[in-house]
Amino acid sequence: MQRLFRLLVLLTAIIVLAASSAAAAGATPNDVVAALEKGYGALSDLHADFSQRTAIASLNREERGAGELFIKKAAGGAAMFRFNYSKPRQQIISNGKTVWYYLPENKQVMVSDVAALFEGGNAMALNYLTGMGQLSADFTAEFAEGGRDKKGNYVIDLVPRKKSPVLAKLRLTVSARAVEEFLAAGTVREPFPVISSVVYDQLGNRTRIDYGKVRVNLGIGSDRFNFKVPAGVEVIKTK
Repeated sequence: MQRLFRLLVLLTAIIVLAASSAAAAGATPNDVVAALEKGYGALSDLHADFSQRTAIASLNREERGAGELFIKKAAGGAAMFRFNYSKPRQQIISNGKTVWYYLPENKQVMVSDVAALFEGGNAMALNYLTGMGQLSADFTAEFAEGGRDKKGNYVIDLVPRKKSPVLAKLRLTVSARAVEEFLAAGTVREPFPVISSVVYDQLGNRTRIDYGKVRVNLGIGSDRFNFKVPAGVEVIKTK
Protein backbone atom coordinates (compact mmCIF):
# COMPACT_ATOMS: atom_id res chain seq x y z
CA MET A 1 0.00 0.00 0.00
CA GLN A 2 2.93 2.34 0.63
CA ARG A 3 4.04 1.84 -2.96
CA LEU A 4 0.51 2.50 -4.19
CA PHE A 5 0.45 5.74 -2.19
CA ARG A 6 3.71 6.88 -3.78
CA LEU A 7 2.45 5.99 -7.24
CA LEU A 8 -0.72 7.99 -6.69
CA VAL A 9 1.34 10.93 -5.53
CA LEU A 10 3.39 10.90 -8.72
CA LEU A 11 0.22 11.20 -10.80
CA THR A 12 -0.04 14.65 -9.57
CA ALA A 13 3.24 15.17 -11.46
CA ILE A 14 1.47 13.78 -15.04
CA ILE A 15 -1.01 16.03 -14.95
CA VAL A 16 -0.29 17.49 -15.23
CA LEU A 17 -1.89 15.75 -15.73
CA ALA A 18 1.16 21.79 -16.85
CA ALA A 19 7.53 35.57 -8.94
CA SER A 20 10.42 36.61 -10.49
CA SER A 21 14.02 35.96 -11.36
CA ALA A 22 16.41 38.03 -13.43
CA ALA A 23 17.88 34.81 -14.78
CA ALA A 24 14.49 33.90 -16.24
CA ALA A 25 14.09 37.13 -18.18
CA GLY A 26 11.53 36.91 -20.97
CA ALA A 27 8.72 35.33 -18.97
CA THR A 28 7.26 35.48 -15.49
CA PRO A 29 6.12 32.41 -13.53
CA ASN A 30 2.55 33.37 -14.38
CA ASP A 31 3.45 33.42 -18.09
CA VAL A 32 4.75 29.85 -17.80
CA VAL A 33 1.56 28.76 -16.02
CA ALA A 34 -0.58 30.49 -18.67
CA ALA A 35 1.30 28.64 -21.42
CA LEU A 36 0.69 25.33 -19.62
CA GLU A 37 -3.02 26.04 -19.25
CA LYS A 38 -3.27 27.02 -22.92
CA GLY A 39 -1.58 23.80 -23.98
CA TYR A 40 -3.67 21.59 -21.69
CA GLY A 41 -6.81 23.10 -23.18
CA ALA A 42 -5.89 21.57 -26.55
CA LEU A 43 -4.92 18.16 -25.15
CA SER A 44 -7.30 15.24 -25.75
CA ASP A 45 -4.91 12.32 -25.29
CA LEU A 46 -1.23 11.57 -24.80
CA HIS A 47 1.26 8.74 -25.19
CA ALA A 48 4.78 9.13 -23.81
CA ASP A 49 7.75 7.23 -22.46
CA PHE A 50 8.83 8.03 -18.91
CA SER A 51 11.58 7.33 -16.42
CA GLN A 52 11.00 7.73 -12.71
CA ARG A 53 13.14 8.16 -9.61
CA THR A 54 11.62 8.18 -6.12
CA ALA A 55 13.69 9.18 -3.08
CA ILE A 56 12.15 7.67 0.07
CA ALA A 57 13.17 9.88 2.98
CA SER A 58 12.40 7.46 5.82
CA LEU A 59 14.49 4.68 4.27
CA ASN A 60 17.21 6.85 2.71
CA ARG A 61 16.69 4.85 -0.47
CA GLU A 62 15.96 5.55 -4.13
CA GLU A 63 13.64 3.50 -6.31
CA ARG A 64 13.71 3.66 -10.10
CA GLY A 65 11.13 2.84 -12.70
CA ALA A 66 10.42 3.28 -16.40
CA GLY A 67 7.76 2.55 -18.95
CA GLU A 68 5.06 4.16 -21.06
CA LEU A 69 2.16 6.41 -20.13
CA PHE A 70 -1.24 6.95 -21.75
CA ILE A 71 -3.69 9.71 -20.80
CA LYS A 72 -7.10 10.43 -22.28
CA LYS A 73 -9.77 13.01 -21.51
CA ALA A 74 -13.12 11.30 -21.42
CA ALA A 75 -16.61 12.74 -21.73
CA GLY A 76 -17.48 14.70 -18.63
CA GLY A 77 -13.83 15.29 -17.79
CA ALA A 78 -13.18 11.88 -16.23
CA ALA A 79 -9.55 10.85 -15.80
CA MET A 80 -8.39 7.93 -17.90
CA PHE A 81 -4.78 6.85 -17.57
CA ARG A 82 -2.50 3.88 -17.99
CA PHE A 83 1.03 3.42 -16.65
CA ASN A 84 2.76 0.38 -18.12
CA TYR A 85 5.94 -0.14 -16.11
CA SER A 86 8.64 -2.21 -17.76
CA LYS A 87 10.77 -1.90 -14.64
CA PRO A 88 9.50 -2.93 -12.16
CA ARG A 89 6.77 -4.93 -13.93
CA GLN A 90 3.43 -3.48 -12.92
CA GLN A 91 0.49 -1.53 -14.31
CA ILE A 92 -1.76 1.26 -13.02
CA ILE A 93 -4.91 1.67 -15.09
CA SER A 94 -8.04 3.77 -14.72
CA ASN A 95 -11.13 4.15 -16.88
CA GLY A 96 -12.24 7.23 -14.93
CA LYS A 97 -14.29 5.29 -12.39
CA THR A 98 -12.05 2.45 -11.23
CA VAL A 99 -8.29 2.17 -10.65
CA TRP A 100 -6.48 -1.15 -11.04
CA TYR A 101 -2.97 -1.59 -9.63
CA TYR A 102 -1.65 -4.84 -11.10
CA LEU A 103 1.43 -6.68 -9.79
CA PRO A 104 1.90 -9.62 -12.17
CA GLU A 105 4.81 -11.16 -10.25
CA ASN A 106 2.68 -11.25 -7.08
CA LYS A 107 -0.40 -12.38 -9.02
CA GLN A 108 -2.39 -9.61 -7.34
CA VAL A 109 -4.45 -6.65 -8.47
CA MET A 110 -5.65 -3.92 -6.11
CA VAL A 111 -8.94 -2.33 -7.15
CA SER A 112 -10.06 1.07 -5.91
CA ASP A 113 -12.76 3.62 -6.63
CA VAL A 114 -11.40 6.77 -8.29
CA ALA A 115 -13.50 9.13 -6.19
CA ALA A 116 -12.16 7.63 -2.95
CA LEU A 117 -8.54 7.72 -4.09
CA PHE A 118 -8.68 11.33 -5.17
CA GLU A 119 -10.84 12.82 -2.46
CA GLY A 120 -9.72 15.89 -0.52
CA GLY A 121 -6.30 17.21 -1.44
CA ASN A 122 -5.71 14.32 -3.79
CA ALA A 123 -8.32 15.77 -6.18
CA MET A 124 -5.62 17.99 -7.69
CA ALA A 125 -3.90 14.91 -9.06
CA LEU A 126 -7.05 13.93 -10.90
CA ASN A 127 -7.70 17.43 -12.24
CA TYR A 128 -4.26 18.11 -13.69
CA LEU A 129 -3.85 14.63 -15.05
CA THR A 130 -6.65 15.37 -17.49
CA GLY A 131 -6.01 19.10 -17.84
CA MET A 132 -9.35 20.06 -16.35
CA GLY A 133 -7.99 22.02 -13.39
CA GLN A 134 -6.59 25.52 -13.41
CA LEU A 135 -3.04 25.79 -12.16
CA SER A 136 -3.33 29.52 -11.57
CA ALA A 137 -6.39 29.06 -9.36
CA ASP A 138 -4.99 26.32 -7.14
CA PHE A 139 -1.25 27.10 -6.99
CA THR A 140 1.11 29.96 -6.39
CA ALA A 141 4.06 29.93 -8.77
CA GLU A 142 7.64 31.09 -8.56
CA PHE A 143 10.85 30.34 -10.40
CA ALA A 144 13.15 27.68 -8.95
CA GLU A 145 16.93 27.44 -9.09
CA GLY A 146 17.46 30.59 -11.12
CA GLY A 147 14.44 29.98 -13.31
CA ARG A 148 16.14 27.97 -16.05
CA ASP A 149 17.78 24.58 -16.49
CA LYS A 150 21.05 24.02 -18.36
CA LYS A 151 19.19 23.91 -21.68
CA GLY A 152 17.33 27.17 -21.04
CA ASN A 153 13.95 25.61 -20.23
CA TYR A 154 11.85 27.23 -17.49
CA VAL A 155 11.77 25.67 -14.02
CA ILE A 156 8.89 26.67 -11.74
CA ASP A 157 7.74 25.64 -8.28
CA LEU A 158 3.99 25.32 -7.71
CA VAL A 159 2.74 25.36 -4.13
CA PRO A 160 -0.93 24.54 -3.36
CA ARG A 161 -2.91 27.55 -2.16
CA LYS A 162 -4.76 25.17 0.16
CA LYS A 163 -2.66 22.71 2.13
CA SER A 164 -2.81 19.23 0.63
CA PRO A 165 -2.36 16.02 2.61
CA VAL A 166 -0.40 14.63 -0.33
CA LEU A 167 1.32 17.40 -2.25
CA ALA A 168 3.75 19.84 -0.63
CA LYS A 169 5.22 21.22 -3.84
CA LEU A 170 5.30 20.47 -7.55
CA ARG A 171 8.33 21.46 -9.63
CA LEU A 172 7.92 21.53 -13.40
CA THR A 173 10.48 21.99 -16.15
CA VAL A 174 8.66 23.50 -19.12
CA SER A 175 9.78 23.89 -22.71
CA ALA A 176 11.16 27.39 -23.28
CA ARG A 177 10.08 27.17 -26.91
CA ALA A 178 6.45 26.60 -25.91
CA VAL A 179 6.47 29.50 -23.45
CA GLU A 180 8.11 31.90 -25.88
CA GLU A 181 5.67 30.88 -28.62
CA PHE A 182 2.81 31.63 -26.25
CA LEU A 183 4.24 35.06 -25.39
CA ALA A 184 4.75 35.91 -29.07
CA ALA A 185 1.54 34.56 -30.59
CA GLY A 186 -0.79 33.53 -27.77
CA THR A 187 -0.76 29.91 -28.96
CA VAL A 188 1.04 26.73 -27.95
CA ARG A 189 1.71 23.98 -30.46
CA GLU A 190 2.85 21.60 -27.71
CA PRO A 191 -0.23 20.64 -25.65
CA PHE A 192 2.09 18.88 -23.18
CA PRO A 193 5.25 21.05 -22.93
CA VAL A 194 6.37 19.48 -19.63
CA ILE A 195 9.87 18.02 -19.85
CA SER A 196 10.03 16.78 -16.28
CA SER A 197 8.11 16.99 -13.02
CA VAL A 198 9.14 16.56 -9.41
CA VAL A 199 6.57 15.92 -6.69
CA TYR A 200 7.51 16.70 -3.09
CA ASP A 201 5.12 15.13 -0.60
CA GLN A 202 4.41 15.96 3.03
CA LEU A 203 6.63 13.11 4.27
CA GLY A 204 9.77 14.44 2.62
CA ASN A 205 9.69 11.99 -0.29
CA ARG A 206 10.51 13.16 -3.79
CA THR A 207 9.46 11.65 -7.13
CA ARG A 208 10.95 12.86 -10.40
CA ILE A 209 9.56 11.87 -13.79
CA ASP A 210 11.25 12.66 -17.10
CA TYR A 211 9.10 12.45 -20.23
CA GLY A 212 10.24 11.46 -23.71
CA LYS A 213 8.80 10.72 -27.14
CA VAL A 214 5.63 12.63 -26.27
CA ARG A 215 2.86 12.12 -28.82
CA VAL A 216 -0.47 13.92 -28.43
CA ASN A 217 -4.00 13.80 -29.82
CA LEU A 218 -3.61 10.38 -31.45
CA GLY A 219 -7.24 9.34 -31.02
CA ILE A 220 -6.43 6.71 -28.39
CA GLY A 221 -9.38 4.37 -27.82
CA SER A 222 -11.12 4.14 -24.46
CA ASP A 223 -10.71 0.35 -24.38
CA ARG A 224 -7.03 0.84 -23.54
CA PHE A 225 -8.10 2.11 -20.11
CA ASN A 226 -9.97 -0.98 -18.96
CA PHE A 227 -8.44 -3.97 -17.23
CA LYS A 228 -9.52 -7.62 -17.41
CA VAL A 229 -8.33 -9.60 -14.40
CA PRO A 230 -6.25 -12.58 -15.59
CA ALA A 231 -7.14 -16.06 -14.38
CA GLY A 232 -5.46 -16.99 -11.12
CA VAL A 233 -4.90 -13.37 -10.01
CA GLU A 234 -6.06 -12.37 -6.52
CA VAL A 235 -8.33 -9.30 -6.41
CA ILE A 236 -7.86 -7.00 -3.40
CA LYS A 237 -10.45 -4.25 -3.01
CA THR A 238 -9.25 -1.14 -1.19
CA LYS A 239 -11.07 1.91 0.05
